[in-house]
Amino acid sequence: MAKVALFLIEGFEETEALTTVDILRRGELNVTTTSLTGDLTVKGKHGVQVVSDALFDDVKGKNFDMLVIPGGTTAYMDHEGLLELVRRYDAEKKPLGAICAAPAVFGKAGILKGRRAVCYPSMESYLTDAVVGTENVETDGHITTAKGPAITPFFALRLLKVLKGEETAKSVAGDFLIPLIS
Repeated sequence: MAKVALFLIEGFEETEALTTVDILRRGELNVTTTSLTGDLTVKGKHGVQVVSDALFDDVKGKNFDMLVIPGGTTAYMDHEGLLELVRRYDAEKKPLGAICAAPAVFGKAGILKGRRAVCYPSMESYLTDAVVGTENVETDGHITTAKGPAITPFFALRLLKVLKGEETAKSVAGDFLIPLIS
């Protein structure tokens, strides 16, 4: 079973985190919610508290098939361990996903040069050296980015497609009663 680490930090966007976890788990991926705060309980942007599966220090050396960062805050950019992990996964061409404000992490990590990427519209200046895409969800090579909360199901389905294929993504999309975007 493919393994995914999804990161949480104080102020994360609840819709982007929890919908993504739900869709990926429905697709039979092993998702580990990972706190970057040093505490398992992390408070989201709108006050929803989530108990993470693990702390960053417990998973940073483990092997995942994909890293995912939900948005809500630029605080992710200040976590040096996450930046280092993103750079390592990029060097290994392992799948990376970020939505809303979180693609700024990829910009700061310096992994977007010449790649199509999108983020929350007011955050585009953080996409350092990227080609700003035109779609709500953009996948360029092993990096998938998306614009924001309303796009989350399509983002999560794209991530599922990347790891498990189109048939699995279509099946989960059908269960959600939403169309699968390519």
